[in-house]
Amino acid sequence: MKILSAQFLRPAALFCLFMGILAISTHQRIYSRSWHEPLQVSVFPINGDGTLATHNYIERLKQDDFTEIDQWFQREAKRYKLPVHTPFKLTLGKEVKSAPPVFPGNAGVIRTVLWGLHLRYWVFTNTPDSDSNLRRVRMFVVYQQGEDDVPLAHSIGLQKGLIGVVNAFSLDRQTEQNNIIIAHELLHTVGATDKYDTMGNPLFPVGYANPDRSPLHPQRNAEVMAARVPLSAYSSRMASSLRSTLINPVTAREIAWLEDPD
Repeated sequence: MKILSAQFLRPAALFCLFMGILAISTHQRIYSRSWHEPLQVSVFPINGDGTLATHNYIERLKQDDFTEIDQWFQREAKRYKLPVHTPFKLTLGKEVKSAPPVFPGNAGVIRTVLWGLHLRYWVFTNTPDSDSNLRRVRMFVVYQQGEDDVPLAHSIGLQKGLIGVVNAFSLDRQTEQNNIIIAHELLHTVGATDKYDTMGNPLFPVGYANPDRSPLHPQRNAEVMAARVPLSAYSSRMASSLRSTLINPVTAREIAWLEDPD
């Protein structure tokens, strides 16, 4: 009888857990995309390689290093006549001393779901507070020195949970491009989708800043959810800074900055 009860209790408990997460995620999705007041964003740095160089880089981080992101969102919000002047408000939080669980990649649905639960538990244990997270995104930026010509692991932004994990370089010369990735993953948390192909090149037309330009190539700017400037149909370069990126109408509709066409 006890064994039978346990067999029923475990699935029931798991079902209740999933329903609770679903309810919270639904509320987060509604409140985070209302755009009547700034969406609060807490940025938590992490020393991802344990080196002294990365430690020193994190020690030098200051609030002003992320002001560019706020200002860029203000510029884009003005273009789309958003009711709120500052759609996102970034604040530098304290350094987190433990690493987030590693994303399993294409490991199947079950492992991905378990990873998501593990990530939420890790977030809760490492950033416990009494603030409401219905209108707050937590971005964990894992800084590391990296290697020349070797890309960092893929960054992740989750709309369900308003959580981002960004892999970034702890190099002063990379700070502006780090901000592109932070903005990119931040937009994932409010519904934006990637707009590049398997080779990393922007998809036409959704991944282009100006798909109606003539001649089409080279483009002058990058669409932020592609993050690269198309040079030809088969080549592109990483945008140098947020100043050379923009949010195109496709992304604007995904994040509820524009209404869907009839």
